[in-house]
This record gives sequence, structure tokens and C-alpha cells, in this order.
Amino acid sequence: MNNSLGRAATLFFAGILGVAGVASAALASHASGDPRLMGGASAMCLAHAPALVGLYAAWPTLRTAAVAALLLIVGTLLFAGDLALRHFAGHGLFAMSAPAGGLLMMAGWLTIAAGAFMPRRQA
Repeated sequence: MNNSLGRAATLFFAGILGVAGVASAALASHASGDPRLMGGASAMCLAHAPALVGLYAAWPTLRTAAVAALLLIVGTLLFAGDLALRHFAGHGLFAMSAPAGGLLMMAGWLTIAAGAFMPRRQA
């Protein structure tokens, strides 16, 4: 993926996850039924949106920014998407999609941590 395209996509998904986090929090508070699924989706989106903004800012120097962003984006979409679909349709995306998303998010955070020990790119 083109470096500038990946960086722009990271900021784009930060905005999308931020909106999804606020919308799912509103649904958890005001919609009928059990609020836990949408509350969980909201928490994941709102936790990872600012992380993506941080990766966008660190992109020029953090060697692991692109991989970490991809892992966090895909992981959050799987995890939150599965919870939202369970809330609205009564079934998830596919078997083990939320745990797979959770593992991808954890891998993304570990990728950020690993980047701390790599030489910085020249900005």
C-alpha cells in the first residue's frame, strides 16, 4: 500500500470509528433491548479511534505504524461489527469473528510496543 494512502486511510478510519463509537453509545443508551452489545462496540471504537489518530501523527517516524494501524482497523471492525450485528440481527458476522478481532487488536497494540525498540525513520 502506498505510504501516503495508508496514512490517509488511518485517519479516515479514525474518524469512522469515532462516529461509530458515539452512535453505538447512543444506541446503547436509548434503544430498546440489552445495551451490552452496543456498549461493547462503542467502547472498542472509541478506544481505537484516538489510537489511530496517534498512529497517523507518528507515521513519519514509527516504523510499525502501517502494520499496527491495519491490525487495529481490521480488528476493531471485526469485533465491533460482530457485536453490532448480534444486536440488530441476532447473529454475528461469522463464527469466532469477535475473538479474532480481539486478537488482531491485541496484535496491533503489541506492534506499537515493538515499534518503540526499532530505529526511528527519518521524518
